[in-house]
Amino acid sequence: MSKKSTAVKVIPLGGMGEVGKNMTVYETGNDIVVIDCGVAFPESDLPGIDLVIPDISYLEKNAERIRGIVISHGHEDHIGALPFVLRQINVPAYATKLTRGLIINKLKEHKLHDSVKVNEITVNDVIEMGDFRIGFIRTNHSIADSVALIIDTPLGAIVHTSDFKIDYTPIIGDMIDLHGFAKAGQKGVLLMLADSTNAEREGYTMSEKTVGKTFEELFKDVDGRIIVATFASNIHRIQQIITAAHKYGRKIAITGRSMINVIDVAKELGYLTIPEGILHDINKINNLDDSKVMIITTGSQGEPMSALWRMSGGDHKQIRIKKGDMVVISSTPIPGNEKAVSNIINALLVLGARVIYEALYDVHVSGHACREELKLMHRLVKPKYFMPMHGEFRHLKSHAELAMDLGMPESNIFTLANGQVLEIKESGVKVAQKVPSGRIFIDGLGIGDVGNVVIRDRKHLSEDGLFVVVMTIDTESGKLISRPDIISRGFIYMRESEDLIESSKDVVEDLLDDIHIELLRDWNYTKNAVKNALDSYLYEKTKRKPMILPLIIEV
Repeated sequence: MSKKSTAVKVIPLGGMGEVGKNMTVYETGNDIVVIDCGVAFPESDLPGIDLVIPDISYLEKNAERIRGIVISHGHEDHIGALPFVLRQINVPAYATKLTRGLIINKLKEHKLHDSVKVNEITVNDVIEMGDFRIGFIRTNHSIADSVALIIDTPLGAIVHTSDFKIDYTPIIGDMIDLHGFAKAGQKGVLLMLADSTNAEREGYTMSEKTVGKTFEELFKDVDGRIIVATFASNIHRIQQIITAAHKYGRKIAITGRSMINVIDVAKELGYLTIPEGILHDINKINNLDDSKVMIITTGSQGEPMSALWRMSGGDHKQIRIKKGDMVVISSTPIPGNEKAVSNIINALLVLGARVIYEALYDVHVSGHACREELKLMHRLVKPKYFMPMHGEFRHLKSHAELAMDLGMPESNIFTLANGQVLEIKESGVKVAQKVPSGRIFIDGLGIGDVGNVVIRDRKHLSEDGLFVVVMTIDTESGKLISRPDIISRGFIYMRESEDLIESSKDVVEDLLDDIHIELLRDWNYTKNAVKNALDSYLYEKTKRKPMILPLIIEV
């Protein structure tokens, strides 16, 4: 393929204008490489949904061209969709040691670990994937073994930073390889895609070690139990909790399925240093003196049914919150989770606990670069073109403005939405046609079987309730055999609304008496007529519009 006829396409299928479900597609000639494969967690407008993954219909259509999926690090918003995607498109995946361990653990849950190949890579590796040649640069983030990618294409190098920060004193591993980024910049970088999550924040992101110092100060004089909630994947944070617990002679119990799984993987692979004898069975934790107890738990985002959520509601099997407990929420709420976290804090306070969170102490630092770190990355890499990624639109816009402040022409900066295609040719760069993109909902075992209509109905039910009308009709005469039965849920309390129920039955009876016999035997017509009549009547009487479900029993 001649360089002049070559086009390189960059297609974000997730992570643009949103936090989560990160997935970026690189395409040239007959080759496609996918970077990251993440989930987003549902907000309140998606009742009943467990996870949200990217729409991969474009990848399914071009499955034979996909050379592999490369994962930058082990957070759920970068690996969480892999089981669902690899079930549809069985291609090799590539990840660093810890990330691979977390992926294998996830694939085992979905019974896919024997059918999918996950290759381990290091920062010294270069992998050939068709016309792409991919190298890796060590970065710092809130999980170990994070990497940025240098993607050599027929038209030049692309730097894909993924999530990163600059931490001069990391807890695990070495600091970010700034020399590697500078070396790429010296050779020449065609395009850079860079993390925008903290693009609005001035200054630098604090080192993870700051949290460790806070923990040691907080835990020093506590007589009661200490319960720390954090992200299960934040191995750095968990290590510092373990270190502080050991310093003050506390035993550690772990609760929350994801926390147990991640700690098991990290321990097995050598990413956690756990002193001998410090771990204690959660079922026997109440046998210890309170001053000797440290509990590490999930639920820092207020997730329903998480371990901390159950503690706050008094439903946890082993842990009952009481006066004297210190609960530390070591995270910042993801956008959309603020209310859920606030509710948990209030519930814990009511139960008598002392609650520590980021607004009060430095118990959390971000894993994402602030503006000064982003400026340094731009100066080192010196890309010709730039695409901000990973963030809501305001984050992307702020990062674009930062690049312009550093002297990059606005015409060389591309702020895309999911599904838009950045097409790079020898003659220039343009935003080309759009490919299918969007959200696929995971609900229990269902993948994509819950669409917008179902979500609309769920919201309708949750907001206005249900009004069921059961009509027993004689098949021959088309007449009601008995007065309609009405069942209501979430709309009115039936015992206190007998008049409304009876008058609603009158509306149905009067309507059916007026419908011609031939039309009456058309059950769809009859159901719609009853629904419309009751909809108008109930709104007139209550100013509410429940979901009305007419049922016909033929006798």
